[in-house]
Amino acid sequence: MRALLHQSPRTFGKPTSVWTLALAAEVSFAQGIRPRQVSGETIRSALKQLGVSWKRAKHWITSPDPDYVAKKRRRDRLIRLAVGHPTWALGFADEVWWSRLTQPDLHTWSEADQAVRWQELAVVKDDPDPKALACYGLLVRRRPLQADQMLLRFVDGRPVSAITSDFLAWCSTKLAAQGISGLLLIWDNASWHKSQAVRTWIRIHNRTVKRTGQGVRIVVCLLPSKRPWLNPIEPKWVHGKRAVVEPDRLLSAQELEQRVCASFDCALEEHLTISEKVA
Repeated sequence: MRALLHQSPRTFGKPTSVWTLALAAEVSFAQGIRPRQVSGETIRSALKQLGVSWKRAKHWITSPDPDYVAKKRRRDRLIRLAVGHPTWALGFADEVWWSRLTQPDLHTWSEADQAVRWQELAVVKDDPDPKALACYGLLVRRRPLQADQMLLRFVDGRPVSAITSDFLAWCSTKLAAQGISGLLLIWDNASWHKSQAVRTWIRIHNRTVKRTGQGVRIVVCLLPSKRPWLNPIEPKWVHGKRAVVEPDRLLSAQELEQRVCASFDCALEEHLTISEKVA
């Protein structure tokens, strides 16, 4: 049981990364740890005998943000609103660095005499490509029966407020072409998310949409700090890095971009760049 809870529920085909007592009871029965289906309280008692406090574990996975409850309720309310409006979309945004050198943690099946061996990767002195690529991502969810959509844009440099505004403008254009009129945007507290420049751009953008009747209105919801389990795009990055990995050679920046876009089934777009005036 202890070894089971040190693994992710996704390892056993579950759609979440957080254990609950009921989920632990279900998986322990499916894995043969328990001879029959038991309740969550039985699992709690078993863990207590092992010296594992479930209350302590739940405290460990709770955000230290004092406004955690209020922000989570706002997020949940936006999710419910998006379900009831066919022309609204729910968007989970985040940024990630795709490293050409760092290898992700993963497990793979291989033949007994054909084991996969990782090689230490290094960049030669005259390599023109950067060691890592910054990328903006927006996970778009609409009605429950519609498939998720991923919108990606790679960045020359690092995420800043000006590039964030450009990414939102590009996403707005893409979604408007699909008949979306409102984007309920959920993201974290990165400085380039809550900066004055980005908030001003969103306010002006929404006024323009209201005046012209064209475009996508953006409603922003900031998540509690240190809360990756509340953003569904976070596990997308983990699985994406495992999908594009190459164990025995260094990928070029172009190869890495192509693999990332193929993994998320999206087109490779031109890089977002910051203007010299802003820089």
